[in-house]
Amino acid sequence: MLLQNGIPVRIIDKDPNPRIGQRGPGIWPRSLELFNFLNVPEVNDLGKNLFAIRSYKSETLESGTDSLMVPHSEPTPAIPFHAPKMIGQQLLDVILRRHLEKFSCSVEMGTELRSFEQSDEGVTAVLEKNGTLETFNTNWVIGADGAKGIVRKQLGLTFLGETRDDFRMVMGDIRLHGVGLDRVHWHQFGDFKRGVSLRPTDEIAEDGWQFMIFGGDLDQTKLAQSEELLFETIASLIPTEITFNKLVWVSEFRANIRMVNKFSEGRGFVVGDAAHVHSPTGGQGLNSGIQDAFNLGWKLALVEKGLADKSLLETYNAERLPVISEMLEMTTTILNQSLKTNIFNARRGPILFMLGINCRFSNIVLDEFATPGKPINAYGVLDEANLEAGDRAPDAPNMLQVGGGESYAKTLFSLYRPWYHTVLVFAPSPADATPILGALEAYEKSAVRSAVVLPSSASVTSVESPADLVLVDQKGHAYSAYLVEAGQTKVFVIRPDGVVGAIVRGAEGVKKYLSGIFSEV
Repeated sequence: MLLQNGIPVRIIDKDPNPRIGQRGPGIWPRSLELFNFLNVPEVNDLGKNLFAIRSYKSETLESGTDSLMVPHSEPTPAIPFHAPKMIGQQLLDVILRRHLEKFSCSVEMGTELRSFEQSDEGVTAVLEKNGTLETFNTNWVIGADGAKGIVRKQLGLTFLGETRDDFRMVMGDIRLHGVGLDRVHWHQFGDFKRGVSLRPTDEIAEDGWQFMIFGGDLDQTKLAQSEELLFETIASLIPTEITFNKLVWVSEFRANIRMVNKFSEGRGFVVGDAAHVHSPTGGQGLNSGIQDAFNLGWKLALVEKGLADKSLLETYNAERLPVISEMLEMTTTILNQSLKTNIFNARRGPILFMLGINCRFSNIVLDEFATPGKPINAYGVLDEANLEAGDRAPDAPNMLQVGGGESYAKTLFSLYRPWYHTVLVFAPSPADATPILGALEAYEKSAVRSAVVLPSSASVTSVESPADLVLVDQKGHAYSAYLVEAGQTKVFVIRPDGVVGAIVRGAEGVKKYLSGIFSEV
């Protein structure tokens, strides 16, 4: 996101090689939307749909019962990325590294951050590579270096919480063939007290599986260290003939539930596992990290370009802390429920799709229509009958561009990008929108773009307008998703992270919102 904003970055990783393994493979719909805004469609294209779970209770393969982990849903005009996708972190890593290469950027492997000091002017970091120390000056430091990383510790942030000894497992990637085990189901044998789960994935090999072994009476550490014992344990839990080909990767896992007291200190920030760790039940970890980075990235870009005051960066903590706090509570509830019922992949609700996550409570969003004083519900379930500032901005297809060259159909998502705000003016005619668009003239053209959205009844073929785009909502999807009536004039300012920053009546509201983001113009 920073690179797309033209901000140079240096990315270091102390590991000498990229990490292998499927690890947490679930990518939820909100994250798929963010990858779309970043122009990384491969995540959705290469990700696989979630398999139905086939559970076996007795000592035979004949006893399997099938269930869906998440409710089935179809894409809608407002939600094109409607279902989670499975993609191993090893492949995701490859995709993102290739994307970085487009910006002439690569991850410096085998390079470790040893320490850093910050002042009002910047950060001085000490790096080590191959035993050689380097002093490097930078404006900011972002720690995406995991739960044991140095950035959080050096910033002096707390990481309070608990380590759960009642939930441990051995997970990894394996190549095996099991008689009667098809590759179109996620197979689960036994339960939390003692069981194994096998998810087929061709990312490893045509006989590849991601496995998880549960069992309080098993010596998990010994299991993770002995290939022979691991094979024996899996064979003992699956009632069919197994041929083992290769153990690709294995790790012992126990549930840690912790979070920082704040996401930043001075010029240093933490994102992802460096800021919060939690139970894997719900698969929200990687996804939350992506959303942390997206929230921080656009704000840091504006400050670095000199377009916003650095006080804007304080809203990163203010907007993410309530979200992550509620997420920890929710994933812990799912874990406790799973332990109580002894079912390790019970059906999950739509809250996990992450489309209802919001920052309605933020002091930089502005809504002239919402009722003030509502309780904070940062990790809500998406409610399409209600759209407020701080919510995720919905999509709408079949938008016809008029004026400004050849007409072609667009989606609203194709307008939203991480390097500018998008001002959507819903108006009966281009003339009704003109006074509102005048409020944008004071702002940097590259940082604020505009589009007039006309109702489907509008009979314009070409039009003169100060807007960057004039669109006719041919099928009424935009008016429906944004809850606008055909004769109404209503303005939505969409932030670079695809969140509705403002819902206002006209020019004054637009000015008020933008003045809260940008430096004095």
